[in-house]
Amino acid sequence: MSSGDAQLFEDTFTVTEYDQSKYDRVARITANSTDNQTQMTLDINIELFPCLVGENLQVVLATTLALDGNRENEERGWRDVRGESTLADMYDYVCYGKIYRFEDGVEGQTLRAYISYGGLLMMLEGPYAKLTPLRVDNTYLLVKK
Repeated sequence: MSSGDAQLFEDTFTVTEYDQSKYDRVARITANSTDNQTQMTLDINIELFPCLVGENLQVVLATTLALDGNRENEERGWRDVRGESTLADMYDYVCYGKIYRFEDGVEGQTLRAYISYGGLLMMLEGPYAKLTPLRVDNTYLLVKK
């Protein structure tokens, strides 16, 4: 498996809304992809990764953090890398979670994917072609500005 196979989704988003009304350390952001085809809603820990409306975020969903896309060492855990470089080294905010549900979007023209990162939720809605690689499985979220 190449690193391209490990990356299920990649896009750049512009933050359009920011809501911190429910929790002290978590904000729900809404963002649109630069091509305006995909919308993202994401709960984010603002102590670890503060962001503002208007900022651009590069978002990747990947099956592994290994640079070569190999999942053989996944049982070791993401923190036990023993000095090896990983995909996480290139990003500012990394979470591990599960894609748990899909549903049809507006008028059946789009797909919605729901992902939970330990209670921090993410929803992606976009064209089937962009979200087809996603499946019910564990995934890493990687974000950088």
